[in-house]
Amino acid sequence: MEEQQAEASTPSSKARPRLTSQQLAIERQKQGLLLSRQRVLQQLEAAQNPNHRKMLENALADLDSQIALLSSPPQPH
Repeated sequence: MEEQQAEASTPSSKARPRLTSQQLAIERQKQGLLLSRQRVLQQLEAAQNPNHRKMLENALADLDSQIALLSSPPQPH
C-alpha cells in the first residue's frame, strides 16, 4: 500500500507538459464553458415551454461555438 502511494506521489514520465499561463487560462475558460453546457443540457431536458427550450437551444449552440474556438489551434496572422 505504501509503495503504491509513493508511486502515485512521484512525477511520472507520462505527466503533461507544463502549460503557459495563457494555455492555463484557455483551459480554465474551456472548463467553465463545458460546465455551463452541462447545466444548459440539464435545463433543456426539463424544459416544457417551447420559448424556453428555444432559448436554451440557442445558448447551447453559442456555448458549442465558443468551445470549438478554444479547442481549435491558433491561426497564424
